[in-house]
Amino acid sequence: MELNNLLSGPPETLLPVDPAAAELAAGTPAVEVAASFPASSLAWGTLAEAALAEGNTIEAYAYARTGYHRGLDLLRRNGWKGHGPVPWEHEPNRGFLRCLAVLAKAAGAIDEKEEAERCATFLRDSSPTAADVLA
Repeated sequence: MELNNLLSGPPETLLPVDPAAAELAAGTPAVEVAASFPASSLAWGTLAEAALAEGNTIEAYAYARTGYHRGLDLLRRNGWKGHGPVPWEHEPNRGFLRCLAVLAKAAGAIDEKEEAERCATFLRDSSPTAADVLA
């Protein structure tokens, strides 16, 4: 008989492998990958990070928000109940976490303080490792 520790909190959510990951790893441009796999947080996160690095804050915000919402949909389909760990250590989770990090940064850059703080807190609550890695 398996016993659950009621004090341990919700279980980790582990997303399935993102089919866009292989395309990105093969060097396919992220814009093409996002068009082919529009549900991929990884593709949108890659676009968001590039846009932010190039100083295109509004584009980064839009890409990150798209990937964030696609990631929320996927998290929910995989048992996430609105809170709980989404570990960075599980590579398929990284697309969502990367979108969340860029969304926090881009929101801060456009002085949307509440959104920036909410996203930064959500990132740290989901994965302290991701918050540290993506800081």
